[in-house]
Amino acid sequence: MLDEQQAPLNSDLRRELDTMQEDLRRYVKTRVRKAQKRTDRQIRRLDDRTSTLEQRLDSMDAERRLTEWRIHSDTERMLDGLLLEVRGIADRLEKKAP
Repeated sequence: MLDEQQAPLNSDLRRELDTMQEDLRRYVKTRVRKAQKRTDRQIRRLDDRTSTLEQRLDSMDAERRLTEWRIHSDTERMLDGLLLEVRGIADRLEKKAP
């Protein structure tokens, strides 16, 4: 602003202006650093939550697959038992039929 006026600056005013600019740079740098740290912390939290959710989903998927396998195995075992009973009944009926 003072440069635009093209007025000669005395050295005290120039030093004060330089000091203010340096203070402003430090202030902005500090604020940006704090904002960056806050953002990084929030990103880390989101990453942690995402990892936790992924682990839970993987666990639930594994549990679902195990449950499906158990249901299939139990159903197959039950049907095999039922088939044996039906064959046993059929064999008895065959022996009585002659």
